[in-house]
Amino acid sequence: MSIAFFLRGLLIGFSIAAPVGPIGVLCIRRTLAEGRAAGLISGLGAATADALYGCVAGFGLTFISGILIQQQTALRLVGGAFLVYLGIRTFLARPAEQPASARGSGLLSAYASTFLLTLTNPLTILSFAAVFAGLGLASAGGNYGSAAMLVLGVFCGSALWWCLLSGGVSLFRARLNLRALRWVNRLSGVVIAGFGIAALLSLA
Repeated sequence: MSIAFFLRGLLIGFSIAAPVGPIGVLCIRRTLAEGRAAGLISGLGAATADALYGCVAGFGLTFISGILIQQQTALRLVGGAFLVYLGIRTFLARPAEQPASARGSGLLSAYASTFLLTLTNPLTILSFAAVFAGLGLASAGGNYGSAAMLVLGVFCGSALWWCLLSGGVSLFRARLNLRALRWVNRLSGVVIAGFGIAALLSLA
């Protein structure tokens, strides 16, 4: 039974992570501009946040989910503003000539930024709650062991998507010169900032 919950969580995590939004664009840009490690670590930050929201939905923590939903305006404001800032910073960034080192504060910052961006999206918890309820998985039937396997599956499924994305995109990096990478930064910056502006306009 636990394996069945893990596999369901794997599918849920992969499916929720796969649609390309601001995190996907950011992961692609970082992979192209800074190397596979930066893209993968960025994705793992989002996967960790997905797993955290999976915990809220899987263990039936309605108190926490209620607070998140009540504060969704503030969260959207913070997330939107951060996306605009990140978009401008990305647009102005100079492309790196060498991939980022697989250690240090740069990768920690990449992880933290996508983790926080994913957390500030209240639609994530609503997505997990809806999917879990639709599949009859809410609170995993009161079985904490099954709920834990479900959350582990969510993390692994989300991480699998980011691994595939960063790995696939990294194959193109060697073919891009500095001029092309500069345009990657500009295009990514415009798209990321656009997501942020859309989030801020939705508050009006």
